[in-house]
Amino acid sequence: MEALPSNLIFHELIGLYAEVFESTNPKLINICGRVIDETRNMLIIETEDTHEKMVPKNGTTFVFHLPSSSADHDQRVKIFGTLLLSQPENRVKNIRKIRMR
Repeated sequence: MEALPSNLIFHELIGLYAEVFESTNPKLINICGRVIDETRNMLIIETEDTHEKMVPKNGTTFVFHLPSSSADHDQRVKIFGTLLLSQPENRVKNIRKIRMR
């Protein structure tokens, strides 16, 4: 399944480029890089200088860059981290349940 703005909260996030747009912790704002791991409450982002930053989902707004067929720019989607709060494998399964309704 292709990652689209309409299904991103149900999609695998590992490998996507992400930016911290807003956060209750001001030190996290503007962290950006590839999502390399995900837990129930955290995204682990590898920054361009190869540091791994653990960013809590709760209280954070992310901007994800979705690859597009046009090579000149990615599509950007803003997601509230609270929508991502669940175990990644359960969140991915939920799209199947919604489609079956």
